[in-house]
Formats: sequence, C-alpha cells, structure tokens
Amino acid sequence: MMDATSNTASQTLLILGASGDLTARLLLPGLGALLSSGKLNDLHLIGSDVKDWNTSRWRAQVAESFEQADAGGGSVDTVLNTTTYLQADVTTPDDWRALLEACQGQIFIYFALPPAISVTACQVLETVGLPDDTRLMLEKPFGSDADSAAELNELVNRLVPEDQVHRIDHFVAMPTVLNVLGVRFTNRMIEPVLNNDHVESVDIVFDETLTLEGRADFYDATGALVDMIQSHMLEVLALFAMDPVPSIDTQNVRDGKAQVLRSTHIWADDPVTYSRRARYTAGHIGERQVPSYVDEEGIDASRNTETLAELVLAVDTWRWSGVPFRVRSGKALGAPRTEITVTFKDPPQVPDGIAGQPQPDRLRIGIGLEANELAVDLNITGPGDPFGIDPVSLTGAFGAGELPPYGEIFKSVLLDNSAMLTVRGDMVVQCWRIIEPVQQAWQDNLVPLQDYPAGSEGPTGWPATGLPAKPLQGGTRP
Repeated sequence: MMDATSNTASQTLLILGASGDLTARLLLPGLGALLSSGKLNDLHLIGSDVKDWNTSRWRAQVAESFEQADAGGGSVDTVLNTTTYLQADVTTPDDWRALLEACQGQIFIYFALPPAISVTACQVLETVGLPDDTRLMLEKPFGSDADSAAELNELVNRLVPEDQVHRIDHFVAMPTVLNVLGVRFTNRMIEPVLNNDHVESVDIVFDETLTLEGRADFYDATGALVDMIQSHMLEVLALFAMDPVPSIDTQNVRDGKAQVLRSTHIWADDPVTYSRRARYTAGHIGERQVPSYVDEEGIDASRNTETLAELVLAVDTWRWSGVPFRVRSGKALGAPRTEITVTFKDPPQVPDGIAGQPQPDRLRIGIGLEANELAVDLNITGPGDPFGIDPVSLTGAFGAGELPPYGEIFKSVLLDNSAMLTVRGDMVVQCWRIIEPVQQAWQDNLVPLQDYPAGSEGPTGWPATGLPAKPLQGGTRP
C-alpha cells in the first residue's frame, strides 16, 4: 500500500536492496546532496528489500543517511515525508508487478543487490515487462567474466535499449577523475607530449589505508583484481589514454574509452611475468593494530584472495604503443597514494657544465575521493649553485566538486538524461577480457601470492613507483 502522504511525482527512483550498506552509506547520501542543491524536484523515492521493514523504519534510514550529507531544504523534506518502503522479493513476478504499480512517472530502478540476484531479478522482470522509458541502474561488477557480462548485456537490452542502461562505476563520476579531461585537452603544453615519443611509463595507482571495513563477504569472493582493477582502474586508464574527442558528450567520450580498452592487454601477453599479487599480514596503520587478512572475521584463507594487485599493460594505439602502463591497487597500506603518474623520458643530453643527474620529469594527477593535487616534477638549476640540478615539484590543488560521486551519478541520470558517467556494455566485456589471462595464471598458481605487513608499502621488492624488471620489449603484439 502507498503511504497516504505520497505525492504525484514525475519520476520514481526505486532502490532495490534498500536495507543494505551500499544504500545507507553511499546511495542515499549522494541523493541527499543532489536534493539539497535544489536541482532535483518532483521525485518519489521507494525503497524495497526482502527484509521485514516498514515505511517508518525506511524513513528513519533515509533521514540518517541524508544527515550524513548535511542534506536540507524543501526537496529533501518532501522526499522524507513521501518516501515509502515495500517489502518484496524481486525473484518473483507478482512482487515485481506490485513494485511497478507503486511507481509514478518515469521509473528509475537501482539494483543495489548482489550480482547473482540482479541477474535473476532481470530474468524474472523479462516476463513482467517495463514501461518504455524505464531506466536501469546496475552496480558493478557486471558479470563474472567476459562471457557472462556479454550474456547479461543481452538480457538487460531485452528489457530496455542500451542507452537506458546505466552500469554504475562511481570512479567515473569522481570530479577528481573527470579533471583528467581538463588536464589532457585544455593545456597545449601538456597534450602534445602525452605520447610514446616523450613518455617512458604511466602508473595508475590506488593504494589505500582502509582494510575490509565490514565487507568480508563481498571482498573475499572478489579480491583487488576484480574489485578495483577490473571495476575501476581500467576505466581510469581508458579516460586518461583516449585520444582527443570533438566534444565532451556521451557518445564521443564512451567511444574514445572503448577504443583504448579494445587495444589494451597484459604486457607481452605474459601474465606470469607482468602481474603480481599479495595480501596483508598483521601490522600497524598509524596507531591502529590491524590483524592479518586471513584472521579477519568472515575470511576463508583457502581462497587465497589478494588484497594488493599489480599489472603491467600495453595500450596498442598509435599514441601509446610501447609505453608500459602499470595499474596497481591495494588495501591496508601505510602510504596512501591515489594518482596517475606520467614519467617522461630523459632529455637527449645534459650539457657539459651542469652538475648532477636529472630526475625524470613527472606529471601527477590526483584521483582521490576528496580534494586533490595536480603536480609537475621538474629539474631546475639553483638556488645555491646556478649550474647544479635541483629537482622541484610545482603543485596546484583542485577540489572534490559540488556533489559526491553518487550525487553526480544521480544528477547525470535523473536530471541530465545522460549516460556519460556510467559504463557502456561493450566496455565492461573488454575490462573482463583484459584481466582474464591474469585470473587464469593466478588460479593455476603460476604467480606466487606474497605477503606484506599492514601499514607497509607492500612486499619487499615491490617499489611504490616504477615497473617490474626489464626487459619490457614486446609490449605490442607481433
């Protein structure tokens, strides 16, 4: 039954998995921030899950999550007073029909559900049918490999057209990631040197101090390779490495990223040499004592789940052929680092009379969740000896943006009718294809699972910067 205070809205956001951590911690605060901006009106919010909640319990959760975002104003109050909760099992047709009947106006369905349940829910939904303008929002990972992702693409495209499917990757919507576009395409002194004539290597790193943070059930079945590299870091790589586009719109940006992903593979097609994995043991992160990963609650040590993964990739485009891209992400590390680092080649020569060895020039673009920095590492002479090399860093700060990532996603989908900040189906398949040789090598135990103490920089012999030992020849395919 709809609540008596329900309004007549032009849009309904139906969140499946309403009682879950994702909804409380990320979706609702993001929505609250957007509502607070005054840009979103006439929204009816419905929460649904199999849990025996009622509308009062749901409204309390919405209010608590909105408070986390300091959300306030007329639009916030309206949603709080009219939102409803419907208990439902979305693997049954009758419950789907009841949910759809409760919606008003255009329907946006957010699948904040485990991937397997989302698949079943979509299969059942195919027998029920949807209004023509319905939009589906699905969390990654999307599928479990390239074949299953392709099959899931076909399933959801039988429900709605591709341009009405939004595969969510909050990294794509991070303002600090989107700053990559500004750095790349609005600076004449940067764009011309971002190619294989000038660049020695590129590092894309997301090292964090966080541990499991209560996500053992999900993380132990996923690991760093799928959770971060397949789901997020390859999207960042594609955004950085794509060629200039005629306009920043959905089709052009997605086409540019898709071209990069189709051209990307493990360096020299050798996952044994050019991939590494490890998991943390007991240690200290700051003042906090951290148990070994295998001793964390809910962990099955026999799974050999990695908490740190690193790959060296080749991007076989005209611009990047021969340039190694190192992609790395790990948990429980002592030195958080979230950035894209471009290392340039050495100058052809240093004139006689200048003392010292120049350090490589580097461009560093922060990709953190919060405000970040853009930095350029250069060699100058002085200040003490005008003929001696003195490396310096020039930095500039940029903010995290008006909205958090999920607020940006909701704005893009609910307001702008845009899919630019979500992931196209073919791109998901390519991300799985890129990591599948690595997954197979790891499953066959061809790559050792190393250890590193929590709070360290990683295993001994894994530098925080740089690449695996050369030779790196053979990055491009014969």
